[in-house]
Amino acid sequence: MASRRIRPPQPLAPNGIPGHLVEFVEALRGVGIAVGPSETVDAGRVMTVLGLGDREALREGLACAVLRRADHRDTYDAMFDLWWPAAYGARTVLEDEPDPEAEPARLPPEDIEAMRAALIEMLGPDGDLENFDDRLAAMIARIVEAYGRYNSSRGPSYSSYQALKAMALDELEGRLLAGLLAPYGEEPTPTQEEIAKAMAAQRVSQLRRMVEAETKRRTAEQLGRDHVQMYGIPQLAENVEFLRASGEQLRQMRKTVQPLARTLATRLAAKRRRAANGQIDMRKTLRKSMSTGGVPIEVVLKKPHPARPELVVLCDVSGSVAGFSHFTLMLVSALRQQFSRVRVFAFIDTTDEVTHMFGPEADLAVAVQRITREAGVYTRDGHSDYGHAFVSFAQNFPNVLSPRSSLLILGDARNNYRNPETELLTRMVNASRHAHWLNPEPKHLWGSGDSAVPRYTDLIPMHECRSAKQLGAVIDALLPV
Repeated sequence: MASRRIRPPQPLAPNGIPGHLVEFVEALRGVGIAVGPSETVDAGRVMTVLGLGDREALREGLACAVLRRADHRDTYDAMFDLWWPAAYGARTVLEDEPDPEAEPARLPPEDIEAMRAALIEMLGPDGDLENFDDRLAAMIARIVEAYGRYNSSRGPSYSSYQALKAMALDELEGRLLAGLLAPYGEEPTPTQEEIAKAMAAQRVSQLRRMVEAETKRRTAEQLGRDHVQMYGIPQLAENVEFLRASGEQLRQMRKTVQPLARTLATRLAAKRRRAANGQIDMRKTLRKSMSTGGVPIEVVLKKPHPARPELVVLCDVSGSVAGFSHFTLMLVSALRQQFSRVRVFAFIDTTDEVTHMFGPEADLAVAVQRITREAGVYTRDGHSDYGHAFVSFAQNFPNVLSPRSSLLILGDARNNYRNPETELLTRMVNASRHAHWLNPEPKHLWGSGDSAVPRYTDLIPMHECRSAKQLGAVIDALLPV
């Protein structure tokens, strides 16, 4: 059986394969995957043991050496395919010992139906398993060449969309499912049907991934790795912007809440340990120095009074910033032990308390979904109205803010050209010990259109929080010591 191997990178880095590995590590850092010197050394040792003979073994070996978090795997895989391609040019698979008697893949480039039939035959229950991966990779290469190639302003390029459209994956999945169910007769059992559906979906998903990987590989050859890295590499969950995240990306981001909360809590504990001795009490130190002729031999420290303030969160849960608010609420809830008390208030145009939805045993994902269904967060037209939200908060919850309270406002401050109630916000800020505003919009958009940011920034410190990583850094700086 032919084995799959990696062709050495062309052109080679200045220092050969080791140089190429170092460039690969630098590219991983460029997309946000933290790889230190020790991990780089480990990766080099992995390569000396595994070599380039088995590409998938090398993929797994390098992943073990450089990855610290499982949720970075998708980005790592895309970068590995970009930097360690299976081949160059039209070939995706290299055979150590080509079989001269093997039949070439039957795929007339101009015949779409022949291509689909060949795929069904290969993926169906009667498909030949010998050299299956190699033959499927070769067929995907021909599909991308025949149906995914187009001429761009920078020369020939490849589109996974065009190739997948020609393959008609929905129709292909239906035909594949019919083939998998055929051996069971006209009335397969529910279990047999579920298994066949899962197998068909899995194989179609495999085809999609292979087409996308092949188009990225060829595009990288034509337009350079930087081009593909900019547009074709999935972002890390913590770097995805809240306001641009898809539903799947938001679900991935929610998985980072607990690890991020643990990291922030650990940092806060370290801060408190460093501050345990307190600051120098100059008055008492100088007074004590009188017994030594004015030389401050013994330093007197102030007794520390660590603060554990109450946290009051006011969050906009309207559609435009819902993903940001939900993620931040989940993070704050996970950090509740860092505060003596946490009270959460949600609003769209009217404010209502939702603290009871975030109890210690509550499912945070379910809690944030309950807010818009059960809380009275809008009483007007359902559009964001920060001014009226502040008014309803002051009227319905007049004694919430105090000198022990830290006020945290979450939202983009887009007020739909309504009264921002700046005087009321000033009173709310003055009534609190600390007050901060977290805004998920880029700073260059603050003040554009219906944004009331310029009216608010003079009253309360406002922080840009576009991604989970940026939000974590801001929360870390604002946590009480």
